Amino acid sequence: MAYIGNIPAESYASFERQVFTIVNSQTAYTLSHSVVNENDIRLVVNNVVQEPGSGKAYTASGTTLTLTSATVSGDVMYAVYLGRALQTVNPPNASVGNSQTAPTIITGQTAEATIATDDTILIHDTSASALRKMTRANFVSGIGGTNTPIIYVKNNAASLSNNTTQKLTMNNEIIDTASAFASSKFTVPSGQNGKYYINLEVETFETADTINTVKGLIYKNGSVYAQGQQIDAASNHAAMRPSVDCIVSLVATDYIEFYIYVNGTDDLAANTSATIFKLIE
Repeated sequence: MAYIGNIPAESYASFERQVFTIVNSQTAYTLSHSVVNENDIRLVVNNVVQEPGSGKAYTASGTTLTLTSATVSGDVMYAVYLGRALQTVNPPNASVGNSQTAPTIITGQTAEATIATDDTILIHDTSASALRKMTRANFVSGIGGTNTPIIYVKNNAASLSNNTTQKLTMNNEIIDTASAFASSKFTVPSGQNGKYYINLEVETFETADTINTVKGLIYKNGSVYAQGQQIDAASNHAAMRPSVDCIVSLVATDYIEFYIYVNGTDDLAANTSATIFKLIE
């Protein structure tokens, strides 16, 4: 039949129904939903619609249904809730926007400045094509990493031999987060494979202006990996300060040591420091 106006949004609707378990010789039953009075439901007994009202077939108030005549074994009785229509049509795709949702659907509708460890984050699981939630702690556990271990060691006034490449004794551990530096050697701990930044700073000095060449060397597993040097052909320096740094891939049990070479004459000594830390990949 034709009509004037918009097409109804609901294509199908039904009313909620409650089927009762019959008890012989009983007149009082409990409703699943509270009602104002008997006119809020349609009661059907043995496929016959009952007349509501006082002095009629039944009355109802709240969740109490009272029958005028008691039921008997074998009766079939159900109630239809006339005020509880059930829509069976979903809203069209992409039809729900900000104006259709309450402001409280997302608390404050603003970005959080901080996030607690047990707060949850909504993510899309592509393998399951579904939205899932994850705690902040679990979300960040597999992202990036930490730049540890971190090593910072020094040696002030280390005594040097002339024209000799010798291992530096780093006897002052300022930082060693993994207890991985011992006997002037850094050994990569188990489970800490990755790329590392390494820096060696050297300041050599003597009592006379006779230093010609200074090299700082970084050794990996007993062999030279990187070096930096300063040269003065005139040998008129009493102090030189070369430095060397590098990035190196290391795995567990790889080790790093620091060496120095000085070409001079008198009372050679050096202040040295080294820094090692794992890079975040």
